[in-house]
Amino acid sequence: MRQHALGRSRVTVSELAFGAAGIGNLFNPIPDAQAEQAVHAAWETGIRYFDTAPHYGLGLSERRLGAALRGLPRSEFAISSKVGRLLRPLYPVHGDDLANGFAVPATHYRQWDFSAEGVRRSIASSLERLGLDRIDIVYLHDPEDHADQALNEAYPALERLRAEGAVGAIGIGMNQSAMPARVVRDTDIDVVLLAGRYSLLDQSGLADLLPAAADRGVSVVVGGVFNSGLLADPRPGAMFEYAAAPAHLVARAQHLKQVCDHHRVPLRAVALQLPLGHPAVTSVLVGAQSADQIRDNAAMAARPVPAALWADLRGLGLLDPRVPVPGEVG
Repeated sequence: MRQHALGRSRVTVSELAFGAAGIGNLFNPIPDAQAEQAVHAAWETGIRYFDTAPHYGLGLSERRLGAALRGLPRSEFAISSKVGRLLRPLYPVHGDDLANGFAVPATHYRQWDFSAEGVRRSIASSLERLGLDRIDIVYLHDPEDHADQALNEAYPALERLRAEGAVGAIGIGMNQSAMPARVVRDTDIDVVLLAGRYSLLDQSGLADLLPAAADRGVSVVVGGVFNSGLLADPRPGAMFEYAAAPAHLVARAQHLKQVCDHHRVPLRAVALQLPLGHPAVTSVLVGAQSADQIRDNAAMAARPVPAALWADLRGLGLLDPRVPVPGEVG
């Protein structure tokens, strides 16, 4: 699997990345062994970039990911985690964390903290949970409501850690494009993790973030290419942005699938590969809760997509002609 450098950093990542929210029991619990098998299947397919966060399963994702990666050659993979939410013990433990999307006991609560000290504490705690010697990439995680502190306190702290060699690359991870575009223009980050805003159904990231990233030499990692499931299985009742998809989007996704079926290419392959057509996009991040899911994602990433399919999507008005597609020159 192809590897690319993140921005101007020395960190390299695989073109397909493993998103570890799922092994933090996103929406439903899975056994430890299943989580380990998913990570090992990712490794076997050539994936060498793994993303996690304290938020995912109240630290469960980090613990499981670190345990599964332990023993593999550390110099051969990159791992990212995030800062902005500190995990604080909750006594007594009561109920679960499903209100936040994770099927785990409510052993902790999340405290927003984008201070310099919060950054240091968060990274130290993540390293302890991961049981690894370093985190290669650190993202500011969802700082919409904490922009001033994130930019004035957390970002300088990350910049210092990068200068000291404690982390290899720094960035911001969000499900909107406007604030990351501002950060790209006003700071010296290496990478943006953009979720759900550069897909077959939502290319809003093309308006501001992606051009800014290309101009500044900042890499973009694109997540949420299936928009919570609608582009994986377009049917009434499918999820879009973690809620039931509206009828007009279901119809559009089904139309996309019809075109893909005509060319005998799975819609999943087209959805997964679309972002890689943009020169700023370095990697596509996909989540998985099982070995079979990650193997399917890897197969979709490798599936040839003919130029005629992209041309048909444009001709039918299903894809903006300004969106660059894989294999296109210029």
